[in-house]
Formats: sequence, C-alpha cells, structure tokens
Amino acid sequence: MSSTRFDPILLHRKHFIDEITCLDEIFDFLDEWPEDKRGLAYETLLKACRDTANGRFPLSAARENFRRFLKMSGVLAKVEGVPRFDGLMNHQIGNA
Repeated sequence: MSSTRFDPILLHRKHFIDEITCLDEIFDFLDEWPEDKRGLAYETLLKACRDTANGRFPLSAARENFRRFLKMSGVLAKVEGVPRFDGLMNHQIGNA
C-alpha cells in the first residue's frame, strides 16, 4: 500500500475534527465505516483506492473521490482560517 501524503481532508468524528492525509488512512477509515451504510458509493471508492495502491489509479483522483464520499455522507468538515498544528510547533512558548 502507498503511504504517499496528500493535502489533508478534514472530517467530523463524533466530538472532534480528524485529518486524512494518505491512502493508508483512507483504508483505515473505510474499514471502520459501518457495514449497514456501505453501498455502491462505498464499494466504488474502495475499488478506486485498491487500484491506487496497485498503481492503476492516480492518488489525486482517489483523494478527490474520498472527499466526495465524505461530502455525500455528511461528514466532510469545512474548517477555514484555523492554523495547522504543525505550523504552531515552529513557534516557541514565551516569544512575543
């Protein structure tokens, strides 16, 4: 499987916002998706991700399909203007 990183996709998980940044994390998410909510869209996305892992489908297309799946499922998060945590780590405490 590919662990190639891509721009984060944010989604709602119960009481927090989660971030998906690679194909392996998409597979983890899909594995946890409730069986009673799996349908054609889920199966199509899973196939696209498997094809991506095998080098037969572009990672950017799998990422976009995943984003659309989240939007259709109502869990895509839109968080704008919030600084990324990794950017905050570059600042030292106590600096003015």
